[in-house]
Amino acid sequence: MTTAPLDDLAALLAPLHAPFTCKSLKAPNRFCMAPMSRYFAPGGVLTDDGAEYYRRRAAAGIGTIITEGTGVAIDHTVAADTVPLFAGDEPLAGWQAAVDAVHAEGGMFVPQLWHVGGCIDFNYPDAPHAELVSPSGFAGPDVPGGRAMTDRDIADTIAAFAESARAAKAIGCDAIELHGAHGYIFDQFFWDRTNLRSDRYGGPDIADRATFAAEVIAACRAAVGDDFAIIFRVSQWKTYDYDVKLARDPDEMHRWLDPLARAGVDIFHASQRRFWEPEYAGDPKNLGGWIKEVTGKPVITVGSIGMDRDLMQDFVEGISSPMLGRLEDLVAMFERGEFDLVALGRVLLADPNWLEKVEQRRIDELTPYDRATALQQYEHG
Repeated sequence: MTTAPLDDLAALLAPLHAPFTCKSLKAPNRFCMAPMSRYFAPGGVLTDDGAEYYRRRAAAGIGTIITEGTGVAIDHTVAADTVPLFAGDEPLAGWQAAVDAVHAEGGMFVPQLWHVGGCIDFNYPDAPHAELVSPSGFAGPDVPGGRAMTDRDIADTIAAFAESARAAKAIGCDAIELHGAHGYIFDQFFWDRTNLRSDRYGGPDIADRATFAAEVIAACRAAVGDDFAIIFRVSQWKTYDYDVKLARDPDEMHRWLDPLARAGVDIFHASQRRFWEPEYAGDPKNLGGWIKEVTGKPVITVGSIGMDRDLMQDFVEGISSPMLGRLEDLVAMFERGEFDLVALGRVLLADPNWLEKVEQRRIDELTPYDRATALQQYEHG
């Protein structure tokens, strides 16, 4: 158990510097960059600035870089034409540069493969895009979104994920992540409010509604082989309902996630709005802790690490105890075995050197997160 004093942040976080290996993913430490959309890929092609954006975070000590969501090899994958694609010669050449840049800094590179389903892009709702598709023509409860997918649509989408997974391995990525959270296509199948199908991809049991995701995972596994790591990101909350729980208890969570684990998921990425909050009453484990318990798989935890607005204001003013308390919670959860990797989001968007500055107690040098900062980072990395 870590007993470092609060003024020794490097010692406090030392346990998270242990290496981690899962098949092809051989991370030098437990810190990951969380996936965050950037919208600076004109025509779906990552620019040189994009490669530099990822390189800087790896150079500053983040062991695993998980990219922004990238569209798979089918025309209805994204809802904005500035979202990067992970298919085609020109987009893949852009990603190759990013892979090489991150590897040169000793980091792992993991593209997040994404399909929005019936969701428009909330940041750019008027952006041009192909006709969207979804399980039943809904993006949220009673919210129309895309046309209902045919059997051919489903088969073609499964094949598109497998094609992009194969491409990721071919250009030297260390793993892939499938975006199964936040109300996008996999989540639209999981959720009984957006999946009204009566075929084998629907039904009252969440295990049945997990069939589409399981088939995508199995196709990706066949495309990349047994030794290439597959990460799957899940969340309880949705864009249209922050309070929903797909799994109302651990038994339902097992029925939801066990088919995905058996299909080939190696690591689950548990997206939670606040990592310190228990998932179920009467037990302190967060979402990641419960996922690890019911699946036995390694877990990435994420959720407002270092970025509570009030605490961050105190932190950059030098009153750091509240933020340090959360870091103590984080390390304690790690040492109890509740998660294996931790993803940092907005803190790294605002400041690529966040980890180094925290561990060196360069508190007054931290860049706080706000929308203006985010836009600056999008443009300048």
